[in-house]
Amino acid sequence: MDREQLISKWLNNELNNQELEAFKKLEDYEDLIQLNKALLSFKSEEYNTAEALDQVLNTINSSKKTTTPWTKYMVRVAAVLAICFSLYYYTTTLDTTYTTDLAEKTFIELPDQSVVNLNAKSTLVFNKSDWKNEREVNLSGEAFFKVSKGSLFHVKTKTGTITVYGTQFNVKQREQFFEVICYEGLVGVTYNSQETKLKPGDSFLILNGKFIAKEKEKNLEPSWLNNESTFKSLPYKQVITEFERQYGVNMKLLNIDENQLFSGSFTHNNLDIALKSITVPLHITYSKTNNTITLKGE
Repeated sequence: MDREQLISKWLNNELNNQELEAFKKLEDYEDLIQLNKALLSFKSEEYNTAEALDQVLNTINSSKKTTTPWTKYMVRVAAVLAICFSLYYYTTTLDTTYTTDLAEKTFIELPDQSVVNLNAKSTLVFNKSDWKNEREVNLSGEAFFKVSKGSLFHVKTKTGTITVYGTQFNVKQREQFFEVICYEGLVGVTYNSQETKLKPGDSFLILNGKFIAKEKEKNLEPSWLNNESTFKSLPYKQVITEFERQYGVNMKLLNIDENQLFSGSFTHNNLDIALKSITVPLHITYSKTNNTITLKGE
């Protein structure tokens, strides 16, 4: 293994015992160790990797005119320093992203042992390195949270922000749809610069830019955790888009009012049963062609 590979694996803590012995025999081993110790106590908030690389390249270009053992040594040190700074900056600013596809769900454990169930076609982003200072996630889609006690916990969406004090709650943010349901504890929902506090069973729903009052939530957790989507007096369009997300199909509506209100549910485990659940109550017929399902009203 050459020198560059040894240094790269050392930076990533990937050296085995044999490689570690080879690394210790490098002529600049002591300098590398000193650089590493210095970097452990260094934190750069605005380190410019491109600028650092340019400086190294300029040093190398200058060495072509004046080549001495000391110049070669400094070029090596500068290159290692740039690599170390780049690696440090990259690892301390990198976000962790979880994304689910159509008909997919996933379970996520956050650095403080808080847990998140992420529903289909959703994205959750957070920064591990800054978690002790700020417990904050960005959500697009739908997720159920069980938050461990501690400092304030924030869930940011493009529609509103949820502030949590150690609780269980569900957030659903889709196109023209923003809903938060508190199942345990206390939740603060900030929308249009105003905060609304939710206690267990309380809901906050914005549909097409308007606040919608809802009945008290009696369930202890959202139905989608048990592979079932439930709707209470919601536009049929919301039912169709959720059906598409859970089954990865395309729905085509003919002679159907997509704004009519629907109350009911459908399973995520059986396509035919699910189709009957959302069509029979409204006297709708359906047909399937490949990945497209056509719904037809009377």
